[in-house]
Amino acid sequence: MRTDWDLEVLYKGFDDPAFEADIKAMEEAFAALHQAVEKAPETEQPQRTENLLLSMEKIRTVSGKVGLYASLRTSTNSQDTEAIAALARIGRISSKGSADLSAAKKILGKTENLEELVSLSPVVKEYEVLIKDAEQEAKHLLSDEAESIASVMDLTGGSAWGDLQSFLTSTLKVEYRDKVITLSEVRNLASSLDAEERKDAYFAELKSYEKVQDPVAFALNNIKNQVNAMAEKRGYESPLMQTLEDSKMTRDTLDALIGSMKKYMPVFRKYLKKKGELLGDQNGLKFYNLFAPMGSLDKVYSVEDARDELVKVFSDLTPEMGAMMQEAFDNGWIDFFPKAGKSGGAFCASARSLKQSRILTNFDGTFGAVDTLAHELGHAYHNLMQKDISILNGGSCMQVAETASTFNETYLGAWALKNASTRDERLALLDSDLREKTQTVVDIYSRYLFETAVFEQAKDRFLMAPDLCELMLKAQDESYGDGLDPEYRHPYMWLCKSHYYSSGLSFYNFPYAFGSLFAEGLYALYLKDPEDFLPKYREMLKTTGIHSVEECAQMMGVDLTKPDFWEESLKMIAEEIEEFCSL
Repeated sequence: MRTDWDLEVLYKGFDDPAFEADIKAMEEAFAALHQAVEKAPETEQPQRTENLLLSMEKIRTVSGKVGLYASLRTSTNSQDTEAIAALARIGRISSKGSADLSAAKKILGKTENLEELVSLSPVVKEYEVLIKDAEQEAKHLLSDEAESIASVMDLTGGSAWGDLQSFLTSTLKVEYRDKVITLSEVRNLASSLDAEERKDAYFAELKSYEKVQDPVAFALNNIKNQVNAMAEKRGYESPLMQTLEDSKMTRDTLDALIGSMKKYMPVFRKYLKKKGELLGDQNGLKFYNLFAPMGSLDKVYSVEDARDELVKVFSDLTPEMGAMMQEAFDNGWIDFFPKAGKSGGAFCASARSLKQSRILTNFDGTFGAVDTLAHELGHAYHNLMQKDISILNGGSCMQVAETASTFNETYLGAWALKNASTRDERLALLDSDLREKTQTVVDIYSRYLFETAVFEQAKDRFLMAPDLCELMLKAQDESYGDGLDPEYRHPYMWLCKSHYYSSGLSFYNFPYAFGSLFAEGLYALYLKDPEDFLPKYREMLKTTGIHSVEECAQMMGVDLTKPDFWEESLKMIAEEIEEFCSL
């Protein structure tokens, strides 16, 4: 079984004639859209709307394929000059067409007699929700020329600053003991069984950031200032409100979520302090012990072990998912191991043209690494559910995007606990689950607080690296509280998390908390009635691209705007914490 992913099914390389043909098809699709926009005033309905939608559909199809190939290449080798050049070329083509996309959305947003058009045209009927959304989005669009300028300038502005952070962190050399390793390798040592190894890795990691803290601080300031400026120009109250509107979520839901999380912070601190006591930390848990394994999970997983266990477990949930997981392992969907120049962490990308996905991990053989695979394969299952959905109706808002992935983690964790044979094994599994949930609730709350503060303060002053470290420590104090030793926190969490460095996607933090707690609640529904749950769950995943967050939840019989649902999910975690402390 191969341990790197197969990209040749997309293209043999950048010299593959098929790649150049798709680049040409992308240019032709933008040209067709330009023509459709120009001729819109003189084109009768429903042909006018069909022309716009079909051109947008073609653009999404071909640009998605070429962009996916180039970005996957850079994710495993940040110095892949061919891929970097290809991404720049794709970006230039997209930028040139941005004015026409803006104009098309404005035209769609002004569509009259939509009900009549829906009855006349299957294409319009297919994209009825998209047209309604375009009406709202059009309110925030600039002039066509301004949209074009903004898109071009972003290539050397916010987007370039984000690329800088990615390059600096993926190529950062960390001096650890008597050798030099990558940032992803030293961060993986946070879950080492050896306490001294964890401690040395923590200090080596913090020390390494000093070499790049200033340019990365410049990147963060400039990205956030650009987002602030563009949000104001587009008429949004704030970048947060833009994020909520773009992701189809109400402020009532966010307030219910954040308020419930804040209410339960003391419960998580109880877990952290108990873990600290067990590890000899007297003043709260030291950060370098945050991911320390507890109990005894001696098994070291090979890739084959991970495959066999995941296929077995999730085939019991639904044979459809088990079969997909088998294919993912056997047919080169996954790039497993850390290496120089490879992105840290993990992600799943939809390879829609193949009706497949591609998954990047930094697999280290632990149960946590298997859990990560379950998470990313959950995304792949979500993609599978949408394989026959029209491309402009696919995808999902940020919050619901984490549902299938986190549901998989919840399901795997419950299965593992049920099958634990010893007290030490149960303790280890509880700790593994609580480590993850502490990240998605407590740490995510700190990230939400930090990003909120950066957006606000960057308006009035330039935040140097020490300022950003201070804001991060303050956010950690508000979230972790006395659960962490104040002398051993992580002031550089702003530097190593790529989520802060996007000019087009802000506040990519609370969606993880949403996904974790939403999945916890969905799992409770599954336990009550699996046969009733699964068909509704599949249908929800299929339609996340067209429904709001609240509408998705309503399909499962849930009201997200009230704290009740969130607190029920948090109570389930609190029960795990009580069991951990008693063990």
